[in-house]
Amino acid sequence: MKITERYYDRTVEYDGVIGENIEIPTANPVNYYQAITVPTECEQVTIDGKLFLKKDDGSNPLVIVIPGSLGVGPNHEAHAETLVSNGYSVFVLDPFGARAVESTVANQTQYSFAASAFDVLATYKKLREIEGIDPTRIGAQGHSRGGSAILTAITRKFADPIIGDQQGLKAAYAVYPWAGHQFASPNIGKTNLRSIIGELDDWVSVKQVEEQISSILATNANASLRIIPEAHHSFDRREDVYEVPEAKVAPKAPTIMITDDGLMIHPETGQPSKEMTDFDAFVFALKSGFGKTGAHMGGIKNQPEIFSADMIDFFKENL
Repeated sequence: MKITERYYDRTVEYDGVIGENIEIPTANPVNYYQAITVPTECEQVTIDGKLFLKKDDGSNPLVIVIPGSLGVGPNHEAHAETLVSNGYSVFVLDPFGARAVESTVANQTQYSFAASAFDVLATYKKLREIEGIDPTRIGAQGHSRGGSAILTAITRKFADPIIGDQQGLKAAYAVYPWAGHQFASPNIGKTNLRSIIGELDDWVSVKQVEEQISSILATNANASLRIIPEAHHSFDRREDVYEVPEAKVAPKAPTIMITDDGLMIHPETGQPSKEMTDFDAFVFALKSGFGKTGAHMGGIKNQPEIFSADMIDFFKENL
């Protein structure tokens, strides 16, 4: 049996800064309604990650890095090192290890997308209290499922009940995010948002991301979208494009809209439900013929360099 060492158990150093293990009290809500309306019913869980805290005479801006469906990988670690070398403190979140999840590539319902977004807010809440971090300059960068988590976490209808209406990320960088769940009220408050995605992405829907950014822009938010020509999913990885045959995706499935109190609206009935979960939505997508197996990932030409430059420019401008 393959044994993979947990990120928590490794000694990791980025640009001369050794990571410190930090535990994050969070929750496993079954859906958005439970997360924001009846949070006391949520299963409690503690996850973890590593904090790379820059030591200087003042407080530092912080970037939280949230991985996607494969967990913490070489690309996330490379971005963390780049950010640390550019003067940022960085926290690399591992939402999988403590949940005993290795990958969600073949099954995204091992824990909910609401839980992923809850993780982001719980991490923000924990880290803003740490000495040496400027609580007014905390940003987050999420990849794929992590990008989806960020888009939800900055939506005020989700964030306000969990962390308060005066709290939240200053900057959010949603990297090739899945945008299959969207709040009908998309206001993100004062958060500065940027999303970046490849035009050939076949894990997620570029159109859904475009629609979500457009709806956010309609609220007079500071948001932008960059689509990289000829780029696939995970184009920031320094590896040739290849197919992941076990990936189960449904990029053409209808968007699941969410009410202000977190009810998912079933696309077939048009009715909001307290009981509807991610599993129900994915079953509908499969039965309706939207599901498929196999998707591609990897970077070509200078796409990893394009990504790195865009990442640094965004955080320099907004943190």
